[in-house]
Amino acid sequence: MMLSDRWITEIDRGLRAIAGVTRASRPTPEPANLDAGEDDALSAHEKRHVAGLMRVNHVGEVCAQALYQSQKLATKSAGLREAFAHAGQEEEDHLAWTAQRLSELGSRPSLLNPLWYAGAFAIGYTAGRVGDKVSLGFMAETERQVEHHLDGHLDRLPPQDQRSRAIVDQMRRDEAAHGQAARDAGGIDLPVPVQRLMRACAKVMTTTAYYI
Repeated sequence: MMLSDRWITEIDRGLRAIAGVTRASRPTPEPANLDAGEDDALSAHEKRHVAGLMRVNHVGEVCAQALYQSQKLATKSAGLREAFAHAGQEEEDHLAWTAQRLSELGSRPSLLNPLWYAGAFAIGYTAGRVGDKVSLGFMAETERQVEHHLDGHLDRLPPQDQRSRAIVDQMRRDEAAHGQAARDAGGIDLPVPVQRLMRACAKVMTTTAYYI
């Protein structure tokens, strides 16, 4: 595929990610003992809290789409493009799952999704242009931080909300696998100041997306 064609394809995927027009390739994770009335058991406050957490997770997946799409465009390695595409498809599953859960809770995605996408795309493309080892290292560090973030969400979700917990747990497993794959492929450890800057940026994003 020519470079211009790849850009057109990724721009189309990006627009669909921002608009929420995505399809999962895997079924939405479900708890073993699904209670049809589970959402009715959540109080109004709990529903707003869960929706805030799932909106944050949805924003994370919008950013993941931008990162993997930009890194695919930046690398000259066909093998890495395939690896980024595979991870991106699983992240698209997460995007669809979190969007569905937000709808079930009567809520919506972040209104700032275009901003989050644009920022993540710029960062991912820059990392990719620096070099493949840096790009993979950025992927590994991003996934490590996301995995830690999802662990925190599992602690903060209401125990009775098994539907959301099943989604977040599967997302956490996928992110851990993506991070390990990036390290196995030669991703380097990023400097500590860069890791701290990434955490600070993520904090701004997650705090804002919880509400907006």
